[in-house]
Amino acid sequence: MNPATIKDVAKAADVSVATVSRVLHNLTGYSDKTKQKVMQAVEELGYQPNAIARGLVNKRTQTIGVLFPHVSSSFSSDILHGIEEIAQEKGFSVIVCNTAEEGKRTMKYLQVLREKQVDGIVFTSEVLKDEYFQAIKEMRVPVILVNTMSQKHMIPYVKVDDHQAAYHATDYLIQKGHREIAMISGSTKDRIAGLPRLEGYRQALADNGIEYIESRVANGDFNLEGGTEAMKKLLAEAPPFTALFAASDEMAIGAMNVAMERGLKIPDDLSIIGYDDLKFARMVYPPLTTIHQPLTMMGRMASEKLIALIEEDSTQVSSSIVSHHLVERQTVRSKP
Repeated sequence: MNPATIKDVAKAADVSVATVSRVLHNLTGYSDKTKQKVMQAVEELGYQPNAIARGLVNKRTQTIGVLFPHVSSSFSSDILHGIEEIAQEKGFSVIVCNTAEEGKRTMKYLQVLREKQVDGIVFTSEVLKDEYFQAIKEMRVPVILVNTMSQKHMIPYVKVDDHQAAYHATDYLIQKGHREIAMISGSTKDRIAGLPRLEGYRQALADNGIEYIESRVANGDFNLEGGTEAMKKLLAEAPPFTALFAASDEMAIGAMNVAMERGLKIPDDLSIIGYDDLKFARMVYPPLTTIHQPLTMMGRMASEKLIALIEEDSTQVSSSIVSHHLVERQTVRSKP
């Protein structure tokens, strides 16, 4: 059975197609009785207005594009859950694009989103290069950044203060009596999360009179495999340490696996704190003490800001720095 059309609704309600269209788009020029007849016909026939047809009226497709470097990660799925939650409430569909590591497919997917005529874009967890900005500018659609920001372009963003959160994590270990603290960081070339988290770690050491030792820091590229290799490097080359701050939960879990393989007990021999508070942080043993980023809330906020720009023709919405907090579990103990 073919789906009902607007002509079917008009015939059932005994009105013109134009009248049905006016009712569905909340325009004027009809009586309450006519509106009731049309809405009753819509309900009885199960009529679903075509998205393309709606777009001809409001010049929108009711779709937003979301670009992620790693769609399959728990980090991305938590943000996406928040984005979709608000989008569905507001009548928007979401097109998700996996841009891969280091944005290998970002330009390709921006072209896809242009062809799909999306109404706006949520750009996440990646540096907004000039070529990306130019491509979006040519699309003439609003964009919101999540878990990233642009120091060059005035684009609204939603993110945690990475420097402050990393400082909090490191200072927590210091308050627990640790002074020999290693770090698994992101790349220092990453000025969005990698460098600020490293600087937060260094600042906490300095404020507590602890020397920064470069060999106690290893780059784990914000993934499980990187955390594993970084931990092996630290155990082989760094001066001894009693605590470790890993700048992502995935890196922390990679480090925990290596530590336990080497016979180190956590937290008896080594205290570890992560960053993100992904679902895995609660599932590993022992459960990971970590910095909580409200990822789903960040996704919701980004979606709300973007749709406000789309629907209200706003020229500007404000950026948001969201609060983090420390979640104590079982991987950190006070140093005897």
